[in-house]
Amino acid sequence: MGGVGDNEPASKRMKLSSEELRHLSNGSTLKEPIVGSSRNLMAQPLQSEGGEEVVGSKGIIKKVEFVRIIAKALYSLGYIKSGAHLEEESGIALHSSLVNVFMKQILEGDWDGSVVTLNNIGLTDEMTLKSACFLILEQKFFEFLDEEKVMDALKTLRTEISPLCINDSRVRELSLFIVSPSRCFSIRSPKQDTSRARSRTKLLEKLQKLLPPTDIVPERRLEHLVEQALVLQRDACMFHNSLYKEMSLYADHQCARDQIPSYALQILQAHTDEIWSLQFSHNGKYLASSSNDCSTIIWEVDANGVSLKHKLSGHQKPISSVSWSPNDHQLLTCGVEEVVRRWDVSSGECLHVYKKAGLGMVSCGWSPDGKWIFSGVNDKSISMWELDGKELECWKGQRTLKISDLEITSDGKQIISICRETEILLLDREAKVERFIEEDETITSFSLSRDNRFLLVNLLNQEIHLWSIEGDPKLVSKYRGHKRTRFIIRSCFGGLEEAYIASGSEDSLVYIWHRGTGELIEALPGHSGAVNCVSWNPANPHMLASASDDRTIRIWGLNNLSAKQKDTHGNGIHRCNGST
Repeated sequence: MGGVGDNEPASKRMKLSSEELRHLSNGSTLKEPIVGSSRNLMAQPLQSEGGEEVVGSKGIIKKVEFVRIIAKALYSLGYIKSGAHLEEESGIALHSSLVNVFMKQILEGDWDGSVVTLNNIGLTDEMTLKSACFLILEQKFFEFLDEEKVMDALKTLRTEISPLCINDSRVRELSLFIVSPSRCFSIRSPKQDTSRARSRTKLLEKLQKLLPPTDIVPERRLEHLVEQALVLQRDACMFHNSLYKEMSLYADHQCARDQIPSYALQILQAHTDEIWSLQFSHNGKYLASSSNDCSTIIWEVDANGVSLKHKLSGHQKPISSVSWSPNDHQLLTCGVEEVVRRWDVSSGECLHVYKKAGLGMVSCGWSPDGKWIFSGVNDKSISMWELDGKELECWKGQRTLKISDLEITSDGKQIISICRETEILLLDREAKVERFIEEDETITSFSLSRDNRFLLVNLLNQEIHLWSIEGDPKLVSKYRGHKRTRFIIRSCFGGLEEAYIASGSEDSLVYIWHRGTGELIEALPGHSGAVNCVSWNPANPHMLASASDDRTIRIWGLNNLSAKQKDTHGNGIHRCNGST
């Protein structure tokens, strides 16, 4: 099967024409004789004591497979002579003579012959054999219709395709083409033969995916293995945090620590009290901060750094949370058990105030289409509002707490909130199904990953837990090291592909862990008070912001950027020289 036991020299196996090889996606046989080649020079594979000969220091790569995959890559790259020479010299056939006959029959439209050959290849799985026969006979059926041989097509359907007893729905579809064969008629043109050749090549590609790889080596197999190795190296690299970090085949991949934002590039000083909430916009062009001073500030992010855009006033109580609209044109702010305000980012104007008589809001969030907003209420309910303030729905009961975050998944189906001290509610508002994340310790805050697959949960016992929320919630990882005794400390996902976890801490440090390994890789000093919250720029893996009781926001970046910035003061902004 598949040529692994076919030791017949490449020069004696069936050859396809040059034109056929150009259309054959796997380019897998000898195009023409190699000048100067000699059968006497062929190296036959040797057998090791354990059976098949192996290559490589680990003794796990089978030589026959290795050579076949290299030959496949050479043909795919267009190096037809080199691929054939490798087959000739190694004595290892990419494909058996039988498989080569089969591929040639497919390209020439010899449907009956190809079915016979397919049965002789020796496939052990009956369903695979039937599925391959179905594809071949389906092509035969369509070509009969294309030639307006409706009766021949009908005979193929009745006597060859239907008896396979598979894919009944597709058989019914094919029968419709008999009723209306004009659906399949091709416009007669000089390009018709070329179009037919393309369809046969596509059929061969489908068959390659269906048949066992020992019979037909998968297309681009070597490239896939190399890419897989590079991805594994990248994922294992603790500090891989750049879209532009090139990877080379010449050496194992390893990034330096300098890819992690660990230098304070700016200190923003416009709030007059503790800063409680911090969030970059989805496009990374803005940063919103809210404070115990009852104000929210919108900061603008550009190539020159971060600058103050608007200071929003109107709340009568400290602001506990902010939420960006999906298009980043508007911002929600929530006062502590007060109201939710909706702001225009461009002008800084307050567009609407959401409130309920006798009750206070505790959290806020947007629907993914930006048409509705959600708010947690201090009677433990969650409300959904139209933008003009009309309440559309209210989920009553134990849905939220007075201190709770609120997230809505990007499909708009799930509302996530802390519903009890040790439980997080995942409410499917369409299916009306409730799921819960249950912790042993009191939950203080949480953060949802951008792909909506994970939830980062901060606990009273100075641990951060990573939960998978696909299907039944499952605890994935734990992160330790930061300090939390009295205050609400918030954490976030961040970095390239959200490969890192960042958190504030009551010891004035900013902590960064590698998400996959759980290893603590940075503890950044600089703040002079508890760091309440952090936010990683979703558009720039090299920008991290932290906010503190010391009334400042620190913008963290890479060392090589800090050297380009000069010390300046003004507009509530202090630019650092890279030191902390």
